[in-house]
Amino acid sequence: MATLAMVQAIGPLWWGGLALFGLCVGSFLNVVIYRLPLMLNEENRHHFNLCLPHSHCPQCQAPLKWRDNIPLFSWLLLQGKCRHCRSAIPVRYPLIEMITMGVTVLIAALIPLGYPLLAAWLLSWMLIALTMIDIDHLLLPDNLTFPLLWAGLLFHLVDNTLPLRDAVIGAVSGYLILWCLYWAFWWLTKREALGYGDFKLLAALGAWLGWMALPSLLLMASLMGIAFSLAARMLKGRSLNTHLPFGPFLALSGWLLFLQYYR
Repeated sequence: MATLAMVQAIGPLWWGGLALFGLCVGSFLNVVIYRLPLMLNEENRHHFNLCLPHSHCPQCQAPLKWRDNIPLFSWLLLQGKCRHCRSAIPVRYPLIEMITMGVTVLIAALIPLGYPLLAAWLLSWMLIALTMIDIDHLLLPDNLTFPLLWAGLLFHLVDNTLPLRDAVIGAVSGYLILWCLYWAFWWLTKREALGYGDFKLLAALGAWLGWMALPSLLLMASLMGIAFSLAARMLKGRSLNTHLPFGPFLALSGWLLFLQYYR
């Protein structure tokens, strides 16, 4: 009875703590999403990083105190406005924090504690950052795609669910598939349909999922992209020739396949 009572008592604390942890990770991802593209600019490289300068209001430049920088709760308490100039704080910041919290808790509910859980968290957080950066800048930075690729290979080095050979073949195949599609489309139309960041992201996902998952991943991502383009055209009159970031669809498809495999 004592053991059962302990489990029942720890359960809410575990999930509550995990939710708070997810919010904190989401807050850090907001920093990465905003600052990393700026850091890639040569002018900002030497005086701008993930830690400095300290968080501040982009409108009035007033530095944020710790009480104004608590994930989600500060935004709610301040009613989505800067304490100093009362300019609106974009709702995307708490949304990313809540999405990260939800993903973190969901993965913990689906995957038992161990290497796969830690790997799924890392994969998910990096894919969230890559997705948002690609939406904002049509950019998938090497600073994220390369570590994601090596993390996938390292995961399969310590986890025996997928042979390391299949992960390596998946990484190479993922890059080459999109590289070939890119140049075939260029040869036919003299237009770019993909970016090199997409090649590297698919290579990273191939390292995580293995070469066998690549056909399903590409099919899912392509269908998502087509559906989104058609919906955008019908709802907003957006031209089908408008450049669309492919990274978010690759990321979501790869994430779903990883969860399906390890849950």
